Amino acid sequence: MRLRNTETDAVQPLEPGDRPVGLYVCGITPYDTTHLGHAFTYVVFDVLVRTLRASGQPVRYVQNVTDIDDDIIRRARELGTTWEHLAAKETALYEADMAALNVLAPDVFPRASQTIPKITELIRRLEAQGHAYQRDGNVYFRVGSVTDYGRLSRLSREQMVKLSAERGADPNDPRKQDPLDFILWQASAAPEPCWPSPWGDGRPGWHIECSAMALENLGKQVDVHGGGADLIFPHHDSEIAQSEAATGVRPFARIWAHVGMLRYQGEKMSKSLRNLVLVRDLLQRYDADSIRVLLLRHHYREAWAYTEDKLDDAAAWTRRLQEAARGSRPAAAPRDLAVRAALEDDLDSPRALRLLEESIGRGDESWRDGAAILGLRLDGRQLPEGEMKKALGWRAPFS
Repeated sequence: MRLRNTETDAVQPLEPGDRPVGLYVCGITPYDTTHLGHAFTYVVFDVLVRTLRASGQPVRYVQNVTDIDDDIIRRARELGTTWEHLAAKETALYEADMAALNVLAPDVFPRASQTIPKITELIRRLEAQGHAYQRDGNVYFRVGSVTDYGRLSRLSREQMVKLSAERGADPNDPRKQDPLDFILWQASAAPEPCWPSPWGDGRPGWHIECSAMALENLGKQVDVHGGGADLIFPHHDSEIAQSEAATGVRPFARIWAHVGMLRYQGEKMSKSLRNLVLVRDLLQRYDADSIRVLLLRHHYREAWAYTEDKLDDAAAWTRRLQEAARGSRPAAAPRDLAVRAALEDDLDSPRALRLLEESIGRGDESWRDGAAILGLRLDGRQLPEGEMKKALGWRAPFS
């Protein structure tokens, strides 16, 4: 398996040795149901996990839930409910959407709200090391304490200040020693959620949540850290800084894999812009195979725009494959080395789909293995049970 590393801007081999691949993917902030941009990210990493496991490589896949967040608190207030109820409801809807898309469940699915002791322990360590400071019940990471803050995004200081303001930070906070210093712990105002800490009652900042969950579940170094390209700065740059400062291990992630942004109506598809195409709505009119084909027709690093005619075209192509697949006889299938080889080459899913189509056209029973790696059901039977479990890595979808 070779993947392009955002940090080095080079395609490099994934070489975990004789241990499971440690994969951490930034998960949802559950204040609205799953949109197609989410689906693109999580289908991509689903295919990565399937490909690795189909080749015999064990994987430990961690995907978090950011269930403590200003957006959740604000949305819960608008709806007249509690943040806990909203987060639980939207997380359950997300799991149902992923199960419907045949996305395998991660091995570990931690919530930020369940990781508070680890988060406060990590902040205390950073403070003791001189990487953090407290002001009025808030704790900030001191970016000047590291020499290469921003090395992932490679943005100028001016660009980072501007972008951090656009993405929720306050560079003008007078308590900060540097406009780029970011919050690790913030004092909560009533009736916001809060937990006791050495700095007073409060709640964690966004970036420290992911570092704590990654370090707790995968150790001091992650093999692959993934997420959408919009997370590169400030989220992933900040994760790098605080994680490496706390552990002394570099690099925090051996490979950073980022999924391109999905646009709709001329802008990035996002909850904040309210220009969402919801998976739940699409599943009323299209089957899961067609939606997965739409997504996998685009290379994971590609930014692209959704239009309904693209989904209609993917659905027509999928129906042709399904009809051909249903005409074949179920049999013990050989390994589909061509599809797997395409995916092992920086997850080239468009080429893998073309190869799958060719194998079905030849009547080659290896298509069943290739379809399973791509997460496509096609004829509803695919592989015999034992072979299917092997292709899926013995993991069930979300349920």
